[in-house]
Amino acid sequence: MNASAPPPVIELRGLRKAYNLGTPVETEVLHGIDLSLAEGEFAALIGPSGSGKSTLLNLIGLLEQPTRGQLLMGGRDTAQLPEAELTALRGRSIGFVFQFHHLLPAFSALENVMMPAIIARGVADDEAEADALALLEAVGLKAHAHKKPAALSGGQQQRVAIARALALRPRLILADEPTGNLDTHTADEIFALLRSFNQEQRCACLIVTHDPRLAARSDRVIRLVDGRLDSDTLFTPPLQEN
Repeated sequence: MNASAPPPVIELRGLRKAYNLGTPVETEVLHGIDLSLAEGEFAALIGPSGSGKSTLLNLIGLLEQPTRGQLLMGGRDTAQLPEAELTALRGRSIGFVFQFHHLLPAFSALENVMMPAIIARGVADDEAEADALALLEAVGLKAHAHKKPAALSGGQQQRVAIARALALRPRLILADEPTGNLDTHTADEIFALLRSFNQEQRCACLIVTHDPRLAARSDRVIRLVDGRLDSDTLFTPPLQEN
């Protein structure tokens, strides 16, 4: 690594995850993962069902703790951070997009997108609303800002979820099958949106997908099999600073 280069957005060193520790049914699902993701990089994570993809995403997203190994974010060892700081880091540095949008049904699209800023700042201020409107415009939904999720199509709901994930301009986007519940045309549109935000904001993106068409349009394809990295293919270099 160049001495002047920033540390990777995430770096995993020998990461392992086991469940039911100390019991007869103890099971290790991740077996020593070494992986890093740089600023501006767009990677697809693929592999058969049960290979550990969602578990890996949960660890990277600081939703679970590894059993062994290190997880560094921006060069900081997350195991050394107190719980309150981990929670703050998760909220401001990581944006999550899931297969099912998980929008709050009682709130409008605008309010859903504002929610991360409201949680972070403790208030729904004009700045949060302006930012949320700008994001809804970017995903083509400004005209639907005041509609509740039930009044939106599946593709529109996922667009709102992407806007919400980007509300605090996170350094890392984690997406677990974000197009898995959509038709091919809508899936292509959602993928293109994620790609455009990745290029414009230089956030790193790690996308779990079963769609080989979408994986092939990434900078990098990481294949996980039986809890181990089977291959890691770089197609194009990540965007570099001028």
